[in-house]
This record gives sequence, structure tokens and C-alpha cells, in this order.
Amino acid sequence: MTIEIRKTVLTVENIFHDGGPVLEAPLQCAVAFAVVKNPFAGRYEENLIDFMKELRTVGFDLATRLAGALGKENVQSYGKAAIVGLNGEAEHGAVWHEAGGWAMREVLGNPKAMVPASQVTASAGFRLIMPLHYIHASYVRSHFNLVEVGAVDSPKPDEILFALGMATGPRPHSRLGGLLIEDVVGEDGQR
Repeated sequence: MTIEIRKTVLTVENIFHDGGPVLEAPLQCAVAFAVVKNPFAGRYEENLIDFMKELRTVGFDLATRLAGALGKENVQSYGKAAIVGLNGEAEHGAVWHEAGGWAMREVLGNPKAMVPASQVTASAGFRLIMPLHYIHASYVRSHFNLVEVGAVDSPKPDEILFALGMATGPRPHSRLGGLLIEDVVGEDGQR
């Protein structure tokens, strides 16, 4: 199965403060996405596994671009998202769970924390919020964050927008306690 990509996008946001003191170094949040043709738009397909496997190449490319933009060694948080065009179904976006998550773990040296996700079936221009978590332990509260994903022209009814996100640190001015990075054991991806 060939993946037909209409376009890819990479954006990097630099956050200097969020109403508090200016950070020593800005938090960088980056999103990369690919808008691909949905080969199953308008019809039911029993076998989605081959599509999911082929999407690994798309995921690897996007994850590599993100790590390059932020510096692989600087990445502390990640997430994934999919927006399925209106002629598709939720399961068409769910293929990204394995493909996108695998790609980021592969590029970042196999961190153990789950890769949080969001997905929706919607029309072009929809803005989806992608959750981010710390890459080594999902319960690090300071790194619960989000980035916005979307494009004015995407996805068209017969397309899917597959996105990955990464960030270089915690929310600006994080001060709500919980598990701290220095206390992470990192054995199970949770704590």
C-alpha cells in the first residue's frame, strides 16, 4: 500500500512566559503533520493493519523532523493526534496510535511513557488539541501540556491529517507539585 501525501507542515512555537517571569530559555513546542489520502474514505475496510504499518514511515519522517528542530536531547514531552476527513471513520485515525507512537519512541531512543493522543472526525480547518506528557513517566504533572493542530485546508473529506508533537520542557511557571522529573524511576513509563 502506498501512502499518498498531499503536504507536510512543521511549526515551532517559542513561549517566553505565560503571564509570569520571563523564562531563561523559551519553552519550544513543535508540531509536524502530514495530510494523506484516506484509502478507505467512503467505504468500510476490514483490514487496516497494512495501512497502519505503512504509516510508520510517515511517523518516522515527522518524528525525525521534530527532533531535528528541537534537538533530540532537548525533547521532554510528546503527543500525537489525527483529524479524519468527513468521509472517513474514527478507526482510520486510530491507526496512528501504533504508527505515530512507535516512530517517536524509535527516534527518541525508546522512552517508556505512553504517547498521549487525541483524534476527531471533522471538516477542513478544525483545530484539535493534542495532549503532551513527559517522555519517561506519564505522571509528571509539570509536563501535562497541549499544542494546537490543524490547517485551514485540511483534511479534505477524503484525507487524514496525522500529527506528532514534542516540547522541550514543562509548562511555563509550573508550580502544582506532583511527581518531579528528578524523582522519576522510569521503569514502567508511569512513574
